[in-house]
Amino acid sequence: MKYKVLLCVFVCWTAVGFAQQPDSSGRKNTPQHDAPYTKPVNEQIGEGGNTFGFDMAPETTPKVVAAAVRAIKKMSKKGPFKPTWQSVKENYRVPDWYKGAKFGLCMHWGLYSVPAYHNEWYEKHMYSNSGIGAWHIQHFGPQDKFGYKDFIPIFTAKYFDANDWAALFKKSGARFFAPACQHHDGFALWDSKVTPYNAMDMGPHRDLIGELCKAVRKLGLKFGFTNHEIENFQFINPPAEMLSKMKAEHADLFDPKWEDFYHVADRSDEACKNFLIDWYKRNVELINKYKPDILWFDNGIDQRYLDPLKLMVAAYYYNSAKKWGKEVTINSKKAAYAPSGVNTGTIGSVLDFEGKVPPGIRTGTWVVDMKIGSTWGYTKGMSVASAASIIRKLIEIASKNGTMMLNLSPTADGTLPEKQRETLLGIGRWLDINGEAIYDTHNWVKFSEGGNNHAPKINFTVKNNDLYAILQGKWPKGQMVVTSLPNSMGKVSSVKLLGYNKPLSFTQDSNGLKVSLPVGPPGDIAWALKIEGLKLNGPTSTVSGNPIGYN
Repeated sequence: MKYKVLLCVFVCWTAVGFAQQPDSSGRKNTPQHDAPYTKPVNEQIGEGGNTFGFDMAPETTPKVVAAAVRAIKKMSKKGPFKPTWQSVKENYRVPDWYKGAKFGLCMHWGLYSVPAYHNEWYEKHMYSNSGIGAWHIQHFGPQDKFGYKDFIPIFTAKYFDANDWAALFKKSGARFFAPACQHHDGFALWDSKVTPYNAMDMGPHRDLIGELCKAVRKLGLKFGFTNHEIENFQFINPPAEMLSKMKAEHADLFDPKWEDFYHVADRSDEACKNFLIDWYKRNVELINKYKPDILWFDNGIDQRYLDPLKLMVAAYYYNSAKKWGKEVTINSKKAAYAPSGVNTGTIGSVLDFEGKVPPGIRTGTWVVDMKIGSTWGYTKGMSVASAASIIRKLIEIASKNGTMMLNLSPTADGTLPEKQRETLLGIGRWLDINGEAIYDTHNWVKFSEGGNNHAPKINFTVKNNDLYAILQGKWPKGQMVVTSLPNSMGKVSSVKLLGYNKPLSFTQDSNGLKVSLPVGPPGDIAWALKIEGLKLNGPTSTVSGNPIGYN
């Protein structure tokens, strides 16, 4: 395996190194980021730590975080989990159902779906004098007259049908669904008593999360949500001239009614403390109301100085799940829940890779979240991936021992566009035939062969005593050879083709396993051989979710 040095971010939260710079509110001496250090990492398994890219954590101090923690201790829940790394490590277990799920769905849906322009970071970019800001002025008017808050009444979700969506998700073959409960804009899609900026009191006037939760669980899917709100505190950073004008006029960002929605008018230490307390309260409310199977966090919780806060959330969540009698998990990115600074030391969380798959096999349990289209949130004219392209990626991820979480992008009126529906149904049709080679599997000793020099691409997965060889590309005429299975690897006793009801004839010699195939394939896109009789490697999951050999 090749190793290289990456720039990783790690430092104990009690000894944070800070760079000083002004923020959009004009404050100076704003602390920023954990200090970086270099560490050798295993590139093949995607080992890495925090970086400066897209962390977007509230730039604050351990003192402010400690003040927030003191204020919320009264809300803690008794149980075996204490808000310490050691306690979480000793008590956490990756849920059995998650290990074998292999395919789930998530969703970006919110106020940014109204303008449906550029991407789901529209709020951040619209407060500018050019580019997206100019586009906003052209289509909606000046920002001080029509701010991001003014999209709330237009976010109607009038065609939203949770039961219809749930039926579609079931047909897709997904085993869990985790929509964004709130994005970087902080607008809550549930019926909240913690924040007034929520979908029950404004906009759709519906508990969107609650409706989805009930509908998907009724059909047997696990339910959770992705939570991006920690990045809200400093998400908007307009130019000084725009800030000055709005401040003078008490408009939009400086309208007293909306100050707690935008977090621009006041970014003092006290305001940040209150924001962190609010973030914790929202998580507690979500946990209590919906008993999620998955609680997924975006990049903003990565920084070490937030460790005490996110440990309190973990302890509350896992102690609650103990009382429910449920197996649940947190998902997080990079080294957010890894005090060692590298993701192979993750504690109490399943690691998520955003849009990227490790180059090699990674044992343990991990997930890749990826877009179904060209943007996470719905945008007009967005491209949508075909079922074939998603299935090829699913096969790759499963053969390397991972799980796919595919993101969907509904429109503001609650429509899931037809092209996305077609892709989901296509995935479901393929899994109806070949799901046996995906669900509840783990990696073999190698993840693939071929794929070059005109050799067909074959990926491998293992379930119990069966090896699955998943063929991609053109259907071979007459015969195919699995070169990774010479007779020195063990004697094959039978070969079956999923979706075909007759056993296949085969021979095995020093050149590999040669299988005679029917004239035409069952289904399309990719085909799975079920190979029996070999002595195979056992399960590669771990209690912690980290790769075998890493704590």
